[in-house]
Amino acid sequence: MEVTIGIVEGASKEEKYQALVKSIDSVISGESDFIANLANIASMLKYELGFFWVGFYLVKEGELVLGPFQGPIACTRIKKGKGVCGESWESGKSIVVPDVDAFAGHIACNSASRSEIVIPLRRDNEVIGVLDVDSDQVDDFDAVDQRYLEEIVRLIS
Repeated sequence: MEVTIGIVEGASKEEKYQALVKSIDSVISGESDFIANLANIASMLKYELGFFWVGFYLVKEGELVLGPFQGPIACTRIKKGKGVCGESWESGKSIVVPDVDAFAGHIACNSASRSEIVIPLRRDNEVIGVLDVDSDQVDDFDAVDQRYLEEIVRLIS
């Protein structure tokens, strides 16, 4: 299945996300496999928006375990409350980190990562994982990223 995203050159960040949300909804609406959908979403976010690293960690046996991702090799397991992902899992809230070097307890899976945003995934009001997006630029994420990444996560929750 070939998917056309429809992001036009020179589009604003918001316009890019709007096109991407529609495309993601279209891709996942015809697929019931959760892991397959996560894999396609990670790919679409990485390649359409140019993020350094995009992936999912899923709650398994009391830890976040690496799931589908795009980018350099990543940490495999994260404990609850540890790092940005573990804190998002524990609090159930999205976390935007403008500078990972200034975030106490940041887990450096890759030294090129400079800023990060993590969005919890929920099913039946329980956090079942997180979407983790890293940039190789400081202060690369804002309220627009948070709003649309939360919308994308709602599509798969």
